[in-house]
Amino acid sequence: MKATWPLLLALVAVLLGPILLRPKQERGAQAEERALVIITPHNESIRSEFGRAFEAQYFARTGERVRVDWRTPGGTSEIGRYVASEYLAAFQNHWTRTLGKPWSKAVEGSFDNAKIAPAKDPAQDTPEQQARREFLASEVGCKIDLFFGGGAYDFQQQAKAGRLVDCGFIKAHPELFGDGAGQVPQTVSGEPFWDPQGRWIGNVVSSFGICFNTDALARLGLAPPTRWADLANPRFAHEIALANPTQSSSVNKAFEMLIQQQMGEAGREPAAVAQGWTQALRLLMKIGANARYFTDSSTKIALDVEAGEAAAGMTIDFYGRFQSEAVRKADGSSRLQYVNAAGGTSVGVDPIGLFRGAPHPEVAREFIAFVMSPAAQKLWNWNVGTPGGPQRYALRRLPVLPALYAPEFRPLRSDPEVDPYELAKSFTYHDAWTGALFRSIAFTFRVMCIDPHDELTAAWRALIAAHFPPEASAAFEDVSAVDYTAAGGRMRDALGGDKIAEVQLAKELADHFRQQYQRAAALARAGR
Repeated sequence: MKATWPLLLALVAVLLGPILLRPKQERGAQAEERALVIITPHNESIRSEFGRAFEAQYFARTGERVRVDWRTPGGTSEIGRYVASEYLAAFQNHWTRTLGKPWSKAVEGSFDNAKIAPAKDPAQDTPEQQARREFLASEVGCKIDLFFGGGAYDFQQQAKAGRLVDCGFIKAHPELFGDGAGQVPQTVSGEPFWDPQGRWIGNVVSSFGICFNTDALARLGLAPPTRWADLANPRFAHEIALANPTQSSSVNKAFEMLIQQQMGEAGREPAAVAQGWTQALRLLMKIGANARYFTDSSTKIALDVEAGEAAAGMTIDFYGRFQSEAVRKADGSSRLQYVNAAGGTSVGVDPIGLFRGAPHPEVAREFIAFVMSPAAQKLWNWNVGTPGGPQRYALRRLPVLPALYAPEFRPLRSDPEVDPYELAKSFTYHDAWTGALFRSIAFTFRVMCIDPHDELTAAWRALIAAHFPPEASAAFEDVSAVDYTAAGGRMRDALGGDKIAEVQLAKELADHFRQQYQRAAALARAGR
């Protein structure tokens, strides 16, 4: 034993020495370090630039350290499911242990249900209304401070559920929000840019379009696609990269833009809007038939198109621009290019919002204020190395503050020719047409193109080989089973929360389209 003591003492010295010898100031800074937990679909480049800049700004202003703890479970759909499950567990604990009430299916299905409004008199509450009242009055949380990034639709759903709360920033800064010069409007081309109740705030602008590989287009002998309809060209067979819209809200939003464009071109009368839906589904069917695959991550689209795994894909603008920047050559050229879909995209925002029961609410509000400041807004689109710009990554995104599109800033910006407020003038989003059908759009594409994809592509190849005979083409393009009435009726009802009804309807419609495509292929082979 005596022989081992020197070894043990040496081991203790190695383990404790760095801690004991650390300067007192450094040990104190570590002890004072605060945490900020953010869940986000943003990529590593955005997390790196914003995390670094906020931590430095916070220390310079307060003399205290803060550490941003990023949580990245996947895209916005995965984030939504994760957050909902966390709130469910937390509220169940609050309901049963803090309030001492019995848990039930009625409570589970109502506490975060936006359709349930508490009675004016609490004594008149039903059990469902009581659960909703208790949740909205509580500080129940999901152990996360902020939701940062994703589309406005996702934030609207979180806000309606009661999971996002007013952070106070809009009330504190009325000069930034409104219809005046230099202010952020509440809506732009029909898209909401911030929540009037302050529960979420758009901080960066997005649009939708097409990324394409110039080498692949040269191989195929095709001109660069500029409109959604260009992706339905049969020469793109097995060359289009798409994401599963039930897993990617951004790609589903692109599909909604395509549908809105077709509706707008058909007319604004109810019958014309319904016909535009039909035309759009036929177009999506052909694009789906050209798809090489359906990834579960929208970020993969630009990566695979750049690598030549696909010739083109539907994507949100910053994925295309960022990847184009990543492979840019010294001469300024890039094999990956991105274009906004001509006449087929609105401009929307990626918001930020404060969660109910946030564990670090004050630091979270500081981060929101930072994100909306000119200093942070410049990180989105300033060139690397410019004053106030990012240090390592050109993020190639568009700031929401209108003032940053002034002419004097053009030399500093990565995309000086792009002004989302000007782009918005070419397209108007009509919420009444498809706003309530967002989930129905993803569901329709799934049962029409993803589940029966083998039969879809076989029929498409047969049609191409037979030069699209009329009877076979008509059979192929029949979308009556998922028409506008069905989308707003039986589909929307089945997607309202009854998982059994959803699964049954998905099987019924997928089987329907499998049989339809098989019949179309047989007709094409027969030359009919």
